[in-house]
Amino acid sequence: MSYGERPYWDMSNQDVINAIEQDYRLPPPPECPASLHALMLDCWQKERANRPRFCDVVASLDRLIRNPTSLKVTPRGGANLSHPLLDQRVPPPLSACGSVSEWLRAIKMERYEQSFLQAGFTNLDIVSQLNTEDLLRVGVTLAGHQKKILSSIQTLRIHKAPPTMLY
Repeated sequence: MSYGERPYWDMSNQDVINAIEQDYRLPPPPECPASLHALMLDCWQKERANRPRFCDVVASLDRLIRNPTSLKVTPRGGANLSHPLLDQRVPPPLSACGSVSEWLRAIKMERYEQSFLQAGFTNLDIVSQLNTEDLLRVGVTLAGHQKKILSSIQTLRIHKAPPTMLY
């Protein structure tokens, strides 16, 4: 996809390791379809358990090949997207998130924003009640993504829980 360009430019090995540890992932190469870059990002998940299995990658590629129009959509701005390594903005803590969109961005799952909103999950109180079956209905099929979202939902429940009264 990058026509043999060095992926990390002139960064040293240690700089690359440090960047990856800070959740930096390569931006899409020029003219790379957004759907293909999304698959790359799935494969580059830090935790092995969160990465798609080989059969999932094959199925995703098969879907892309069978729907060639999905391969024509490239991210706006091409390779000039925000680079997380260079843009050190820290996502807000979950307790500061006021909307489903902010929450999904904070946990780096913004790809599901439209699906959540279309399914009627429009506020965090509703989201805090979701379970695995709800996520499947929304289209969150990757086990790693389900685990990440459900873990965050648990955190939301804790932050949204009313304080207990001690007698």
